[in-house]
Amino acid sequence: MPIYEYLCTDCNHLFQKLQAVSAGSEGIRCPKCDGSRVERQLSTFASAPTSSGPVGAGGCAPSGGG
Repeated sequence: MPIYEYLCTDCNHLFQKLQAVSAGSEGIRCPKCDGSRVERQLSTFASAPTSSGPVGAGGCAPSGGG
C-alpha cells in the first residue's frame, strides 16, 4: 500500500496516510484539527542510485580509450 500526502484546507497541515491505491479521501480526517476537508497532494518520490551511477547521470559509460 502506498503512502499518500494530504493537505487539510482548514488548518493547512500536511500529513501522510497509508492506504490502498483505490481508496479516495473520503473519511480521511486531519490529525491536527480533526477537519474533514482534506485534499490528496501530488508527492514526489526518490529513487536510489543504481550500480551504474547516480540517478540522472546520463546512462552512458565513459569509453576506455580516450
